[in-house]
Amino acid sequence: MPRKVNARGHATKSHPQKKNLCFACGPDNTHGMHLKFQQEGKRFVCHFRLSSRYTGPPGHCHGGIIATILDDAMSKLNKLRQVVAVTSRMTVEYIKPVPLNQPLRVESHELSKRARRLTHTAEISDETGKLLARSKGTFIIIDPDKLFRKKPNL
Repeated sequence: MPRKVNARGHATKSHPQKKNLCFACGPDNTHGMHLKFQQEGKRFVCHFRLSSRYTGPPGHCHGGIIATILDDAMSKLNKLRQVVAVTSRMTVEYIKPVPLNQPLRVESHELSKRARRLTHTAEISDETGKLLARSKGTFIIIDPDKLFRKKPNL
């Protein structure tokens, strides 16, 4: 552990802090969406509202933000298997325009697992339960130590 010397000349240990800077759900991202998911059995659910910051068509959400919400909801499912998995492929079906400043819900669940390949789905609905958008995604289980290992300078 690296040692630093504080203003009084005392040695202190440096403890790097892990921050969650995810745009969709990271509480440490000051510009993020701050979505809060709850596990309900084998599903993840988030209730939220989208401000005008996320405008696409007038009064409605931008399609890229919709895809972000669906991707994040599906990625939460990897926790059920206690694995790290990355999005390999994702389809989005935009069924109805997603309104701004209205109560919304996104829910995700796993469809299948085959070796390192996980298939998930997620849906966004309004407060009446009307389906607005849905997605299906393929996630690949990875070893984060190998993928995110710092490579030595050559």
